Amino acid sequence: MMGPAHSLSGAAAWLGAGAAAHAVGRPMPWPVLVAGMLICAGAALAPDLDQKSATISRAFGPFSRGLAILIDQVATVVFNATRGKGERRRSGGHRTLTHTWVWAVLLGAGFSAVAAIGGRWAVLAILFVHMVLAVEGLLWRAARVSSDILVWLLGAAVAWILANVLDKPGNGSDWLFSGAGQEYWWLGLPIVLGAVVHTVGDALTISGCPVLWPLPIRGRRWYPVGTPRFMRFRAGHWVENKVLMPAFGLAGAGGAVYALGLLG
Repeated sequence: MMGPAHSLSGAAAWLGAGAAAHAVGRPMPWPVLVAGMLICAGAALAPDLDQKSATISRAFGPFSRGLAILIDQVATVVFNATRGKGERRRSGGHRTLTHTWVWAVLLGAGFSAVAAIGGRWAVLAILFVHMVLAVEGLLWRAARVSSDILVWLLGAAVAWILANVLDKPGNGSDWLFSGAGQEYWWLGLPIVLGAVVHTVGDALTISGCPVLWPLPIRGRRWYPVGTPRFMRFRAGHWVENKVLMPAFGLAGAGGAVYALGLLG
């Protein structure tokens, strides 16, 4: 799928998670719901960092472009080192390592560790990165015609505001993990969810996605999991724009209403 659909699906997924948390008696404070929604929307672009032309690879100028080249090379090496007998060598790593559940979990765990060890400035950095990506994804057309600096300033402002709100007692810095030093451990959850939702979205397209690597399926380590062939579509197809994106929006709105307890 394309960037806007990925981000919208990520936002809807976190709002759905908020509804589930409310249903089991562990409701999210509204700042956690809002911050997590935006983080998840941004994280839903992250798996495409293995492609230098992707939205995330352009989001932070030369730094993200250089990182995209590095990730592509690492993914290529991992694919060729772990491929099954029936899988040909590849010269590029797009839709391989970063499109797996393993990558999603490691990414989320890594960001949670950074938040726990690095304190407030680490939290601000995590929020800034994902706010910029959320703007790039959710406001795709507006971000495209704007300058990178304006997008970065908007991301920084939102990150600063959210961090200040979350830090106030009862607003969610210690949601889910309340032990001393465990504030913001939950930040990894929307990052994992965003990455997983991205891979599931790509599994709906023609090429499928190796979500379950390294589990062997039909003799292949990088088996492209997906829907039946007749149900798949190309990225940017009208099904994505006219059916899935409205569905994501409605699902997200419904999840938000329930998560906030507005149904009575």
